[in-house]
Amino acid sequence: MVTVAEQPVDKKSFKKLGTRHKARRRAVDLLFEAEARDVDPADLLDERSELAARDQAVAPVHAYTHTLVEGVADDLDRVDGTIESYLKDWELSRLPAVDRAILRIAVWELFHANDVPPVVAVDEAVELAKELSTDDSPSFVNGVLGQVVLVAPQVRAAAAATRAPRPESEA
Repeated sequence: MVTVAEQPVDKKSFKKLGTRHKARRRAVDLLFEAEARDVDPADLLDERSELAARDQAVAPVHAYTHTLVEGVADDLDRVDGTIESYLKDWELSRLPAVDRAILRIAVWELFHANDVPPVVAVDEAVELAKELSTDDSPSFVNGVLGQVVLVAPQVRAAAAATRAPRPESEA
């Protein structure tokens, strides 16, 4: 949790936090709907973006929602494998669909969103679980993500190493 001393003081920062939270919530909604309808999340995202462009009554899809949904869709196997490896006496398929969506977003953020501190990714996931899921979900989500946080720096470092250009002497 963010303490009072850590909270931003200017209104612009408050608005940013609210915007990112809304973007995460919409990403959860889209991932949940895509799974329920058995459609590709990226295709659903494109559909919603096109609808928003045609119909002023439909809210536009925030850029961070795009980032999250596309990121989760592109890395779904690794994200799901990571989540499954930290489930005790559970299977991913048996979790509530909303919890799966929340965990997928948080794990993707922990592995790929360099501008999101790990504590923020976990806190946001717990908040979404409080808003959208069962009474037991926030502590469950927190427990799983508490384990993922421990390996996230190694995953990020490995990803950065594979993306780093090799020196010319090695090429």
